[in-house]
Order: sequence, then C-alpha cells, then structure tokens
Amino acid sequence: MSLPKTLAEDVARNLVMVARLIDEDPEQAYAYSRIALRLASRVAAVREAAGFAAYATQKYSEALAEFRASRRMTGSVELWPVMADCERGLGRPERAMAMAGEPEVQKLDKAGQVEMRLVAAGARRDMGQIDAAIVTLQSSELASSAVHSWTPRLRYAYADALLEAGREDEAREWFGKALEADKDGATDASDRLAELDGVEFVDALGDDDENSGAAAEVRATDAHDTDEDADDEDDDADDEDGPAKV
Repeated sequence: MSLPKTLAEDVARNLVMVARLIDEDPEQAYAYSRIALRLASRVAAVREAAGFAAYATQKYSEALAEFRASRRMTGSVELWPVMADCERGLGRPERAMAMAGEPEVQKLDKAGQVEMRLVAAGARRDMGQIDAAIVTLQSSELASSAVHSWTPRLRYAYADALLEAGREDEAREWFGKALEADKDGATDASDRLAELDGVEFVDALGDDDENSGAAAEVRATDAHDTDEDADDEDDDADDEDGPAKV
C-alpha cells in the first residue's frame, strides 16, 4: 500500500526510531511504533515493527496480534517462530509446540528453522521436559563447525539446557563453543563459563576499594597519633628527671 509522500516520510521517521531504540530503550521504541501504527495501520512493515516493539516490552498478546496482521497482509511465514515465542510468553508452551509441527516451518529458511528449534526447545523447558529440550536442540546445525549468525545462540541454548539437566562438564564445553562463535557478544557465554569455574569479578573502583582507602587513612592517622603520644611521653620523662646536669 502506497502512502502520500509527507505521510510516508513521517511513518519512516518513526520506524527509524523504533529500529534505533528497540535494544537500548524498548519502551521508547514502543511509543514510536504506536505513532507509526496510528499513521499507517494498513502497512505490513508498520504492523511488523509494532509487533517487535511490543515483543521487546513483553506485551506478548499485543505483539502476537500485530504479527498475525502483518502475516495476513504479506502471506509470509517469516514471523512464525516469533509468533510461537509469543505463545510461550503468554504461558501457552503447548501452542508453541503445536506451531513447531505445522507445515509453515518447512517454508522457513535455515535461520528461521533454527529459530523455531530454539523456541520449541524453550517450550519443552517451560513444560519441565528438559531431556526433550536437549534432544530438540541436537541437530546437524548444532553439530556443524561452520559459524552462522544463529550459531552462538544455538550452542548457548544447548549448554544452558545441559546445565539444567545437571550435565555440568558438557555444559562447560558447549558454553566454550558458544563463546568461540560469539564474535559480537550476543550471549553472556563468557560470564557463564566464569561462574562454572568459580571466578568472581570485582569492581576495581567499588566500595571495597573505597573502604580500603578509608581504612588506610585511619591507620595512617593512628600511626601519626601514636608517634605524637610517644613524643609526649618522652617529654614527660624529661620533666620528671629534672634539668640536665652540667
């Protein structure tokens, strides 16, 4: 659907702000998406952006409605995994699992299929089926040494599931593999590895250092006072002995 030039420019400006803010300030991104939605609710891209902004602020019912609207307009299955994840967010993991078995999944590209696998594994975990979640994540994509955009998250999810199942050694191995593939810092695999290895990071400029500095100052003051007290004692001793004999 085409829009008048001025209106199209206004919509575009708001969508740019949604994209710019969705990671650092989701609530503000959501506010911009609502403006775009009021201006052009019949544009699929606007409905999709509004869906992602709602999703980022955990408004899953609203996000699902927007994603469905976008899908009706375009006929695309691209949003199928995130729609399934909205079902999880609404406390309906069984619906997410049902979506994982629908024909739409076969129409997804490789990235979309991996995303659907991640959602399905998450739904299994939501239902307390940790072993089934682990099996769901085991795939040719997980076993491959090739690195794609989705590789860090897939390996991380597998490591996290292994850890929940009590398989700590395997979890450590897969967190390491996730870290190797995670060049952009998409996961906190390094922190998880540190936790498993018992490493605790301390803020070098934290309260402990400030307290240490204060304690050092107190110790220095005490030492100074002690020196003065010693001098006073020496003076008192001199007074008691009387004037020096010539």
